[in-house]
Amino acid sequence: MGYADQLDTPVQYVKGVGPKRAELFRQVGITTVRDLLDFFPRRYQFFGQVKKLKDLTEGESVTVIARIDEVDHQFHRYPARSFASISDDSDSGVVRWFHSRFLFGRLHPGQWIRVSGKITLSDGGPMFTNPKCEFFESVPEDITGSFTLPVYPAVPTIAPKTLSDLVQRAFMDYGNFITDWFDPVFLKEQGLLPLREAYTWIHKPEEKENWTQARKRLAYDELFYMQMGILLARRQREIAAGAIRLPCTDEIDLHIRRRFPFDLTEAQNRVIKEIIVDMDSDHQMYRMLQGDVGAGKTVVAVYAALVAVANHRQVAIMAPTEILAQQHYEKISQYLINSRVRIELLVGGINKKTRTKILDEAAQGKIDILIGTQALIQKDVEFTHLGLVIIDEQHKFGVAQRAAIRSKGTQPHYLVMTATPIPRTLALTVFGDLQMSIIDELPPGRKPVETRLFSSSQRDRVWEFLRRSLQRGQQAFVVYPLLDPSDKLELNSAREEEKRLAETVFPEFRIGLIHGKMKSEEKKQIMHAFANKQIDLLVATVVIEVGIDVPDAGVLVVEHGERFGLAQLHQLRGRIGRGGQQAYCLILADPKTEISQKRLDVFTKTNDGFKIAEEDLRIRGPGEFFGTAQHGLPELKLADLIDDLQLLIRARQNARQILAQDPQLVWLKHQRLKEELIRRLGQKLGLIEAA
Repeated sequence: MGYADQLDTPVQYVKGVGPKRAELFRQVGITTVRDLLDFFPRRYQFFGQVKKLKDLTEGESVTVIARIDEVDHQFHRYPARSFASISDDSDSGVVRWFHSRFLFGRLHPGQWIRVSGKITLSDGGPMFTNPKCEFFESVPEDITGSFTLPVYPAVPTIAPKTLSDLVQRAFMDYGNFITDWFDPVFLKEQGLLPLREAYTWIHKPEEKENWTQARKRLAYDELFYMQMGILLARRQREIAAGAIRLPCTDEIDLHIRRRFPFDLTEAQNRVIKEIIVDMDSDHQMYRMLQGDVGAGKTVVAVYAALVAVANHRQVAIMAPTEILAQQHYEKISQYLINSRVRIELLVGGINKKTRTKILDEAAQGKIDILIGTQALIQKDVEFTHLGLVIIDEQHKFGVAQRAAIRSKGTQPHYLVMTATPIPRTLALTVFGDLQMSIIDELPPGRKPVETRLFSSSQRDRVWEFLRRSLQRGQQAFVVYPLLDPSDKLELNSAREEEKRLAETVFPEFRIGLIHGKMKSEEKKQIMHAFANKQIDLLVATVVIEVGIDVPDAGVLVVEHGERFGLAQLHQLRGRIGRGGQQAYCLILADPKTEISQKRLDVFTKTNDGFKIAEEDLRIRGPGEFFGTAQHGLPELKLADLIDDLQLLIRARQNARQILAQDPQLVWLKHQRLKEELIRRLGQKLGLIEAA
């Protein structure tokens, strides 16, 4: 076994672990010594200088180290309590615990205890009640200095102190096998600790500055290797020429623009230029199109699709829901009236005969633009000349799904769209290998939606506002988190409330219901009726989150707003105000937690999708923001994508500089770096490329 490979020793061989504890560690993902050393504390208890018992005063918070002289458990009383008489070479005192059955068998005379807490003075001397403490079988080596108690994530049935001791034992026996992948000069330039020192301080800092520096070094490494992987994935794709060039001539540009009954915004034109340059290259376009709800992303996608069709290539457009796919199909069909472009819709709800016909025509090249859901990635879906793949709301698809649709062609150009603005930190990480285009202005005439927050006790005020809006001819949505009542949650549900609203609250208006469990044809009929003003008020679940474009919809009411995420609320709000009128979003909510209240406060104060996304990322973290499993990147144990933005930017710059000097990482000084890159990301580089 090589020097560095010693860290891959099975964890059971760490002194004190053994087969039984090794199985417990395996349950939390720890199988090797390296895993145990990378099992970082989630917090620390920092304690100051130790004092003598004789020097303690009433009310002060202190730390003492003393010997346990007597133990008294009183489990017959409620609550159960335990007492320990303690002494040092200056005086004696008492430690008292309530709810103390967990101490049975752990306390005995002759032990030493390090105890920290607030002092009360009693007849028996200084008394600690329910203090923080650490037990020793013999007198600790350092009985005067400050100390830190690391607190690790729980491992089933392994006591916290035992867990801490096992990590320290692993570091004592194997710490010398930690070798740095950066040379000392680089570390000094970057102000980073050597790796072994960082591990020392992350597990047992003597003061907060030790931890700060250790965390900075280890967080930097996480971000650095993530960026190395992303940059290598992008470079591999750029080197591999072979994509078909799809140029856009002045004539093609003119023909496409005639299809739109309006002028494009400056932002749309800027983004189109970026896309045209990419498509007229023998390298795959790999671009993300960001734009807030209603910014006109679909028009840009149609433009790109028609450039591909003009070059005799097929286009696949994949959406996450049948409603969104249907909306794209109808809108694009309107743009292409009297055109020779052949467009079809492939979703799960179509009949077998129609599906077979569409598949045959796509395989023969008779369909120019095929729009669909995940139905597009089925094995029997084939294209003759797939030149462009467009994925809408792409974060709702997993890595494998996104890769599957691209595999339908030979290096097709790739455009992904999202109305969920990507915070800058995520743009550099999860989507770091995509070129970014942003539509940062709304079409002329669009007004910001006015958002107001109400408690459930103010529901009548909301219904009255909604009634006046409906009387003026506006249409509206009322959204509920549940379709049917729940035994566990006391929430209003869409199906029950639709009936109540129709019968008792708004009997004078036409009310409809739409939800995800409806068949495709039912949903299509409801949306058609709503779009044609045959329904005034549409009661819905979050199925309307994306893809609904009804110009006269001017009011959105969200019931139980505390049950929705920030990004989801922002998407829902984007369903209204598309006709240029002043629109209103009314949130009924009774937040029970500080986070829920904060989320709603942010939402009501801004229409800026990027500010909302940043706050959503800060509240929920990247794993939940997009789903960790979705982006295929390694877990960040210490780095924070919000607070460590500058560290992330520096790590990216350093990774880019190293790859510019040594693209294959063959230099001798980069060998350890390359080995660690392969160890961390060897199986994930392909996933990053598919992101």
